[in-house]
Amino acid sequence: MANIKYFFILLLFISQIGLSQDKFTLSGNIKDVLTGEDLIGATIFVLGHNNLGASTNNYGFYSITLPQGKYSFVFQYVGYQVRTDSILLDRDTRFNINLSEKLFEIQDVTVTSQSPDNNVSSTEMGTVRLNPKMVDNIPVILGERDIIKIVQLTPGVKPAGEGNSGYYVRGGGIDQNLILLDEAPVYNASHLLGFFSVFNSEAIKDATMYKSSIPAEFGGRASSVLDIKMKDGNLKKYSFTGNIGLISSSAAVEGPIVKDKGSFIISGRRTYADQFLFLSNDNNVKNSILFFYDINLKANYRINANNRVFVSGYFGRDNFGFNDRFGFNWGSTTGTLRWNHNFGSKLFSNTSVIFSNYSYQIDLLGDLNVGIRSEIFDWNFKQDFSYYLNSSNTLKFGGNIIYHNILPGEIKADGSSSFTSMEISRRRAIESALYVSNGQDVSAKLKLNYGLRLALFSNVGPGEFYQFGETGLLDNTIVYDKFELVKTQGGLEPRLGATLKLTSSSSVKASYNRIYQFLHLLSNSTTTTPTDVWLPSSDNVKPQISDQLSFGYFKNLNNNSIETSIEVYYKNLLNQIDYKNGAELVFNKTVESELVFGKGWSYGIEFYAKKNMGRLTGWAGYTWSKTRRLFPEINNGKAYPVRQDRTHDFSVVAMYDVSEKVQLSATWIFYSGDAVTFPSGKYEIDGMVVPYYTERNGYRMPDYHRLDLGLVWTRKKTPKFESSWSFSVYNAYGRENAYFIEFRQNEDNPEISEAVQVSLFKAIPSVSYKFKF
Repeated sequence: MANIKYFFILLLFISQIGLSQDKFTLSGNIKDVLTGEDLIGATIFVLGHNNLGASTNNYGFYSITLPQGKYSFVFQYVGYQVRTDSILLDRDTRFNINLSEKLFEIQDVTVTSQSPDNNVSSTEMGTVRLNPKMVDNIPVILGERDIIKIVQLTPGVKPAGEGNSGYYVRGGGIDQNLILLDEAPVYNASHLLGFFSVFNSEAIKDATMYKSSIPAEFGGRASSVLDIKMKDGNLKKYSFTGNIGLISSSAAVEGPIVKDKGSFIISGRRTYADQFLFLSNDNNVKNSILFFYDINLKANYRINANNRVFVSGYFGRDNFGFNDRFGFNWGSTTGTLRWNHNFGSKLFSNTSVIFSNYSYQIDLLGDLNVGIRSEIFDWNFKQDFSYYLNSSNTLKFGGNIIYHNILPGEIKADGSSSFTSMEISRRRAIESALYVSNGQDVSAKLKLNYGLRLALFSNVGPGEFYQFGETGLLDNTIVYDKFELVKTQGGLEPRLGATLKLTSSSSVKASYNRIYQFLHLLSNSTTTTPTDVWLPSSDNVKPQISDQLSFGYFKNLNNNSIETSIEVYYKNLLNQIDYKNGAELVFNKTVESELVFGKGWSYGIEFYAKKNMGRLTGWAGYTWSKTRRLFPEINNGKAYPVRQDRTHDFSVVAMYDVSEKVQLSATWIFYSGDAVTFPSGKYEIDGMVVPYYTERNGYRMPDYHRLDLGLVWTRKKTPKFESSWSFSVYNAYGRENAYFIEFRQNEDNPEISEAVQVSLFKAIPSVSYKFKF
């Protein structure tokens, strides 16, 4: 712990450089003039001082400290009119700003919400900032707008499969991605088995993906963080937004609780595919259920200039039932209560109490009469501080403590069932962290962001914990009492980012971060399913550790209208988890004995080019990468490619503004086929054909590619009413991409085995109507 103390002292010493008594602070909030929404990442520049500036935090707050004097400040936000104000800074001053949207200007494709040269000048690497407005124009499957599908179109982020909401980031697994909705973790972000995500674009204000250079306030997942913020609601007036699609519709209402002081937003969405099942001639289908719904709500109230409270929540559920034989439902609930407080003009505090729950329920009806259930509960207390020390240093520090309560599985059967009721012992744990970081402008050319996070994970009772012998058989069972400490694991996570500006339009960057992951997803499928189980680290399961080193070259062209970058990365992974051959993962109380542990690594290079301005906007990205895992018990102890190892990944997104009312869009995607294990031969036992497997993931699925097309027609746009039609075609040229490949005996010659490709979609047209008043 002495090392941590010295690190804090060093941070404070470095941060104090340049302080003097004749400096004063300008601070305040930047908002949208029409709605009162906070503008995240709006920038403030001092004219004549190119190296002086600041940006707003997640709550629209900014602070900049300068020597006494009169300055011209420039306030700007992408897509909004620039505002310049001359201010005499002779005392600490509170100055709130309202910005107006630019009229008749094309929306940026990937809205960075930062200064035009932010990609060059900031210490951020592997960071993608998205604005939900862009989702309206990009074509997606069945017209259902989805911000996660947009994230999957960026370099280094790969979809887990056709139409799947799961994704891989720089060689990591699906469970190595932390997804936050207003700070609450979302453990399963999929609807309809992954074809849609749980995020309703009408309720989202901002989303940021961190692939590297992950800020010290985030932890718990080895690969990435997707931080999603919900809208706060219109502070000025009431409005209603509706969207009607082929299989689902959504609606949102927002408005002031007290004008300019408090507001709310409520949005809901539901599919209605089940409403057409009655058209079937099959009675089993007529009596079936198939739908999902979700609700987002948020309210906020500004008590005074220094205090503001927020409450937000999400509730979503999927329901599937086949006649009176089978029922399956799953979903998430989250809630966040936050308090913002300004301790003067330099110290900003955010205090949060967060709840998250994910559960699923399977009902086997008829003669079986059995219910199967699993769930994970989290309670999280989080405290974050931002200290705007001076114009060159921004200090962030804080911590959080999470109580995990996991039910791996439970079976409830009535007296007539052939099953026996059982419950796998709950797993309870306390995950805690402390962090400190500093963003420092060393000079006009050199910027640093450095920090340290201490992450710990403690298993606690009550519950049963197991000890296994060398052969993997159960040796002993130990029962712990309530809150009795079982084992604590974890360690220090250093974070470092550096930017060296070469010219006004180019820079080189480097970053390093270490992250511990204490929760692990157990799945016997190739993509996420609602029945996957989260398993915490324990005395038998060590936390995963990820060390990532990245380098990049960033260059802007044509007055920052075109951004380009090249990033290379190497990721080393320790304590990786896989399963023994023939492992039993479902309802196995000693599932830890079915696991094997090893290491992994991933490396690659990402090319990215983005055009921000003009009628034609969009981006193109290409990733070349390799991902390997090594387990002594698997593949004869030889390294092998994992499923997410895709050598080539290429995507192009283009939008063209035909007129003020018509926008065209297109996306094209190509990636190498997934690594997969196919049988290398077969043999016969007692008349049964048994496949013979040799090398783990020694084969490849066919390459994947498709073209999507879209058109948005703004039918009417006035201050009181807006309406638009969206038309799209998913997989426009009808490519039959392989969803999976199965092996079966040839019908004409049973001695011959044949591979059969199963595809889900050909070309799928869609249309939706959106209106707002």
